[in-house]
Amino acid sequence: MKITVDFAAKCGKKIKPLHGINNSPIALYKPLPELRQAGIPYVRLHDAGGAYGGNCYVDIPNVFPDFNADENDPASYRFEFTDAYFKQLVASGMKIFYRLGVTIENNYRLYAYRIAPPADPVKWARICEHIVRHYNEGWANGFHYGIDYWEIWNEPENPPMWSGTREQFFELYQVTATHLRQCFPNIKIGGYASCGFYAINRPNPSDFFKSFLTWFDEFLQFVRDKQLPLDFYSWHLYTTDPEEIILHARYVRKKLDDYGFRQVESIFNEWNFVTSDEERRWDLMKEAPGAAFVAAAFVLMQRNSIDKAMYYDALPTRRYCGLYYFPSGKTTKTYCSFLAFNQLYKLGEECAADCDGKNAYVLAAAAGNKGAVLAVNNSKRGRKLSWDIQNAPAQIQAFLISNRHELDRVDFTPDFSMPPYSVLLLLCNDELQKTEAVSAAGKFAGLG
Repeated sequence: MKITVDFAAKCGKKIKPLHGINNSPIALYKPLPELRQAGIPYVRLHDAGGAYGGNCYVDIPNVFPDFNADENDPASYRFEFTDAYFKQLVASGMKIFYRLGVTIENNYRLYAYRIAPPADPVKWARICEHIVRHYNEGWANGFHYGIDYWEIWNEPENPPMWSGTREQFFELYQVTATHLRQCFPNIKIGGYASCGFYAINRPNPSDFFKSFLTWFDEFLQFVRDKQLPLDFYSWHLYTTDPEEIILHARYVRKKLDDYGFRQVESIFNEWNFVTSDEERRWDLMKEAPGAAFVAAAFVLMQRNSIDKAMYYDALPTRRYCGLYYFPSGKTTKTYCSFLAFNQLYKLGEECAADCDGKNAYVLAAAAGNKGAVLAVNNSKRGRKLSWDIQNAPAQIQAFLISNRHELDRVDFTPDFSMPPYSVLLLLCNDELQKTEAVSAAGKFAGLG
């Protein structure tokens, strides 16, 4: 297999903010240096803090606990814990992506606490308005964070998220989106964080999965007919095949375009490597197979119709957390893929890179006298490679993620072979040795 890179051949595309996350370790008193080091661009706050949003974070019932209270009175709000958490997220270099709604209630069959439609959608919209004012305009001893993205609900097609009808959700979206646009012309309003589109390609889909497609069509028709605000459309997919992400991304983009929403962003804001191996599933997403999948997804998303992406999840106590071990809090091999992709993101400009093998992916970026390459072998077999790298702006240094490596420095040669499920970061940066980016043991820790 051959990999070619030409740092002088610019593609005219910026590296996109694809290494966003959902949630993080709950930090109330100090920032999260590992997330700053990985350059995480966005943190989406859905299911923040655990079940029921930890009873004190982000969710509307946590921020506004008494729905009968006066929504215009700052004393009706409990911002304290969300304020403390957001302060550290912002200090860690991330932008907030705020989901207006509630946390999933997986045990809703026992008792559903918060997933019913709001008793008064108009009042609910005014509560959302005051949350925006608190974080963007300083209302109620608040902040001026300039949060752009405000997402209305999450997965309303899913019974653990919404006990109402489709029509009730559409009403809530209409009332809330219209009110927020009137109050804040410059924020980005969207939703609805769809469960996804498994029925378009997976065999024998159930009626439940087919219903997600109906929701999508009817939502777009409703928004178009009512001329409602829709700055972004968000959607989800859990898979082991990074190519499936692109199949679904193209489906979403075509639907949006067909309904006349060509300027609406496609935001992929829940995704992860979830295998059918129930015994090893939660371990594999942290190890080399998960790391290779994530890196392959970054490469594919960069070249396709996804505008932003946010991985689910980075709360260490959650099974879906692929970035941290629990309870140690140590970062994983999958975290290393985020750190590696960020080196390309910081450079900004994609340049020509190609490979000719199945389950192999490569992406390159350059700026001035610096360059970076992300190469992925998303296969259970090792690969013998030949490399053709042209116009490298500096000496090449290589760092490997594999079953035995966590961005460890390795010797790079034109016939360097990649182990099974591995990711290789090549850096061309003469300043590398003048920084603390590489430890004495040869591990890459990121460039500030």
